[in-house]
Amino acid sequence: MELEVRGEVFQWRGPAPYYYVAVPDAEAEAIAAVAPLVTYGWGVIPVTGRLGATMFTTSLFPKAGGYLVPLKDAVRRAEGVGDGDDVTVLLTLDRI
Repeated sequence: MELEVRGEVFQWRGPAPYYYVAVPDAEAEAIAAVAPLVTYGWGVIPVTGRLGATMFTTSLFPKAGGYLVPLKDAVRRAEGVGDGDDVTVLLTLDRI
């Protein structure tokens, strides 16, 4: 399954800052429909992503009935993306 996710990068502060993009509702519903087939535990879903020209692997995190796309520092730096930026991330769910 391939999806295009558009949203604003936001920072979640914890022991170390993490950056995410929330998956919009329509795309989150499509993911939820196949989640039992692709999750490897705790509801996380492995994906391959592309932000700009940068490819990366990560796992979607379930959150409040939706999903978050974590953005690694190396990916954000390569694409010049920071907190509050609007981005488009192409996702491929890996286990379908």
